[in-house]
Amino acid sequence: MAHLLSTPCSSQVLSTWDPSSTFLHREGVRLSSSFIVQSPRSSCKRLVQQGKRVGNSCVVCATTLPLHEEAKTQSGFGSGESSNGAPKGKRVMIIGGDGYCGWATALHLSNKGYEVAIVDSLVRRLFDHQLGLDSLTPISSIHNRVRRWKSLTGKTIDLHIGDICDFEFLAEAFKSFEPDAVVHFGEQRSAPYSMIDRSRAVYTQHNNVIGTLNVLFAIKEFRDECHLVKLGTMGEYGTPNIDIEEGYITISHNGRTDTLPYPKQASSFYHLSKVHDSHNIAFTCKAWGIRATDLNQGVVYGLRTDETEMHEELSNRLDYDGVFGTALNRFCVQAAVGHPLTVYGKGGQTRGYLDIRDTVQCVELAIANPANTGEFRVFNQFTEQFSVRDLAALVTRAGEKLGLKAETISVPNPRVEAEEHYYNAKHTKLMELGLKPHLLSDSLLDSLLNFAIKYKDRVDTKQIMPSVSWRKIGVKPKTVAS
Repeated sequence: MAHLLSTPCSSQVLSTWDPSSTFLHREGVRLSSSFIVQSPRSSCKRLVQQGKRVGNSCVVCATTLPLHEEAKTQSGFGSGESSNGAPKGKRVMIIGGDGYCGWATALHLSNKGYEVAIVDSLVRRLFDHQLGLDSLTPISSIHNRVRRWKSLTGKTIDLHIGDICDFEFLAEAFKSFEPDAVVHFGEQRSAPYSMIDRSRAVYTQHNNVIGTLNVLFAIKEFRDECHLVKLGTMGEYGTPNIDIEEGYITISHNGRTDTLPYPKQASSFYHLSKVHDSHNIAFTCKAWGIRATDLNQGVVYGLRTDETEMHEELSNRLDYDGVFGTALNRFCVQAAVGHPLTVYGKGGQTRGYLDIRDTVQCVELAIANPANTGEFRVFNQFTEQFSVRDLAALVTRAGEKLGLKAETISVPNPRVEAEEHYYNAKHTKLMELGLKPHLLSDSLLDSLLNFAIKYKDRVDTKQIMPSVSWRKIGVKPKTVAS
């Protein structure tokens, strides 16, 4: 079962809900059930008062607004415009909207006039509890986040709390919100997490592949004109010794020529799940006429967007640990607390990078310029390329200006990857649509470092060093010592 929250109806069952119980029981990972909460477009009265069960799910209506504001919120429904004044045709469902990229995107699109619904199981927060991790920046509950957004802007973001691997829950969310576009961030997104042990590897592939399949079936069944904007990863391509094209490559072989999907060389069970997603989406575009954009994103850095800066309760998370932290964010935190910058191996690993402000901009561009019916298009979503060694040097120089003495050390590489290699990836399609990139600058590094200094008392230095080995992954579940 699942738990779906929406704003305009009130409920008296939410106080008993335990957020740690939303995780489903799959392959050695213990999860239990919760509730579905109907959105404003379905009938609340038939479900709230009786607590009626639909299939194996309990469906109720709930509110994230003070009761005295409900009448104002409901008054817009049924008119020619949506509840926040956005014209019809601009209804965007963001799966994974409580996460790092998803939260920033939800606020950005809402601020731009889109009617937004967040679908999230909140499982990313549970991972922190399970592994003893925490965001560097304090983050509010998703309910307080959307309340604060409403109070600051007058704009409502619907909440649908549940697991998209539960198709019954996802179907209810689709039927109630009726999205014109679905932005799919809702996957386990860490390569190291997928390599902790067998149960996490299985969870990652089940959650990511089955969840995406469910989204595809929901689009086919309930919203066949809906545009899927799926977050992929540049990691699908690996590090080939030729230029990386945007999704497709034209090949001449034995006198014949064809344009084919670019070869995949995934380097973890997480990256493999993304490859499987891409194949499944491409097939359904061909077979069912689904329209889809696969955003193969590079490594994201940064914290602030225009919207998250509006109030501390809107702050985004920032991960610095060896499981969920990305290179640049980790290096800034390490410099702030006086820990050596940890470069894996030789440090020549080169990847595409982008600012979180460009992530939200790219998603908006993809939505505003949708794929055609039956089209599966691929955009490489990054703005610059750096090696890990380059990033460490940039952080070191920026830190010196703030009086930080950052030392760089090489640590044994826990991953199985080339540490020196050719890397040249194309990324022109989003630029052609109008992307105006925020390139890595001294001011951005200064901002990140100052954030890290501000919250350095929240840093758990035991979480900085890598603890997950690609070669040592085993069957026995790995626990975290206190």
